[in-house]
Amino acid sequence: MDPNADRPPRRLFIAAAAGAAVLLLLIGVGVYGLLRGPATPHTLATPASPAEETRQPSFTPRPVPETSNGEAFARSVAERLFGWDTGLEYGPADYMQRLVDVADPAEAPGLAADVRGYFPEASAWGELRQYQTRQWIEVESIVVPADWAAAKAQAGAGQLPPGAIAYTITGTRHRTGVWDGRETSDARPVAFTIFAACTSGDGCRLLRFSAVDQPLR
Repeated sequence: MDPNADRPPRRLFIAAAAGAAVLLLLIGVGVYGLLRGPATPHTLATPASPAEETRQPSFTPRPVPETSNGEAFARSVAERLFGWDTGLEYGPADYMQRLVDVADPAEAPGLAADVRGYFPEASAWGELRQYQTRQWIEVESIVVPADWAAAKAQAGAGQLPPGAIAYTITGTRHRTGVWDGRETSDARPVAFTIFAACTSGDGCRLLRFSAVDQPLR
């Protein structure tokens, strides 16, 4: 018998009525992950500027630091969600694993699916590697969205883990690469929401992600 059978499952979902003035937020078991759309594909574009090059962070797959500070945790997660380099010996799975490592066990399968939506597939990774493509995010704001209060108010007992919180992050996603022997770059605004659970005793754990450009507001 499953020892967890008598415990209420925990999952998040968002239902949006088309044209409605108010976003209806409901908390349930895993439907949120089914409603998220695919990440928007990105391409390389204009020549890189020296100023952009100086902002490039480390691109190796790094563990998410342990902390109970939700905002610091969200920033670290965002940097690892968008930071990678196809020119190194790593593949997308190496970067994704660092995020799954800090998942809440109850949400790990859904979170893994969310994470895959942010990274190129293996075949696309191979194509990007030909152009030495690397990517990172410049975080501009981290806020608790107003809609989160409504979501918490409608959550039933046991449907959210202790310390559950949402952070909507806005920033600029940068890419650089080499095309015909010339350095190229692309930058575009992005927004997304990180769902986490943070307590003083256990630190922060990841729950789910929204799709890119479909954040809570």
